[in-house]
Amino acid sequence: MAFVKSGWLLRQSTILKRWKKNWFDLWSDGHLIYYDDQTRQSIEDKVHMPVDCINVRTGHECRDIQPPDGKPKDCLLQIICRDGKTISLCAESTDDCLAWKFTLQDSRTNTQAYGYGPYGGAYPAGTQIVYAANGQAYAVPYQYPYAGLYGQQPANQVIIRERYRDNDSDLALGMLAGAATGMALGSLFWVF
Repeated sequence: MAFVKSGWLLRQSTILKRWKKNWFDLWSDGHLIYYDDQTRQSIEDKVHMPVDCINVRTGHECRDIQPPDGKPKDCLLQIICRDGKTISLCAESTDDCLAWKFTLQDSRTNTQAYGYGPYGGAYPAGTQIVYAANGQAYAVPYQYPYAGLYGQQPANQVIIRERYRDNDSDLALGMLAGAATGMALGSLFWVF
């Protein structure tokens, strides 16, 4: 795996709302990892952009946040996660903020699946990567690996499967309520 983008960003703490300088690495598999410093010794947190992130906001789109002293609002960046967590960041400049925004948005949608897994190698082209609810990646061979001489080359895909809850108790309860209503209305009509 390779870095897509790395650099310093200010991150607002969740409890005290203070700005702290962190080193950020965005990997080619879509993981955004931030550390205390550039030595990458201690991980503060990580976000898997294709799975966890639902939106990236910049500038005046950012809500309920004030930039640090001396920084314009155009330097602000927010990552909105699926679990409700919002990561508020501030770049050194407006250009740096836009570069991070475009790179993060691209990692949400166009992630290359160059992950190293339990099989000891990179996933081959045409591999479909399926992420479970816990974030675990599973490599599945793509069903149609060759698209023809002029066809589109196979693309790596990210599929997020939400849990589907289905039970027949609602159906049984509805049938019971319908039968009771039918019996009550039937006895009412026998009177007339």
